[in-house]
Amino acid sequence: MKLEGSCHCGAVRFTVESDTPYPFMHCYCSICRKTAGAGGSAVNLGADAETLRIEGAEHVKIYRPWLDAPQRTQHSEGLRHFCGECGSPLWVSDERWPELVHPHASAIDTPLPTPPERNHILLDFKPDWVEVPATRKHRSFPHYPDESLRDWHERHGLLEEEG
Repeated sequence: MKLEGSCHCGAVRFTVESDTPYPFMHCYCSICRKTAGAGGSAVNLGADAETLRIEGAEHVKIYRPWLDAPQRTQHSEGLRHFCGECGSPLWVSDERWPELVHPHASAIDTPLPTPPERNHILLDFKPDWVEVPATRKHRSFPHYPDESLRDWHERHGLLEEEG
């Protein structure tokens, strides 16, 4: 599926291809909450990094967050890309997996499909004021689930056909 995205002010626009476009996983870690969180979480999609096309790349800034903020002794491997003009979170990349890019669902302008269930992850880091829905369509995990983004799509028969 071709995804089209942008920042809030319009300085950055991008397109990317994704075979895992369902926004199903809400992350409550401090990095996601503080750099992109709405309602205490961020939602990323999976996409093919080779297909990422950017207009306004000169406005894209990168933040490499601390894993142990506020102590600030160890950086995350993940790089947060955001608009330097308006601060909108755009995508996450990681040098360990150069073939992948993870656009923030909040930056996507293309209508996204509704997931049949949602995962709420890293709940050990969720602030108390955030309520997580407690229904069978909402699965909760104190840390990361064993199932990958791709495996989740595959289990639900939702992988986009390539080509």
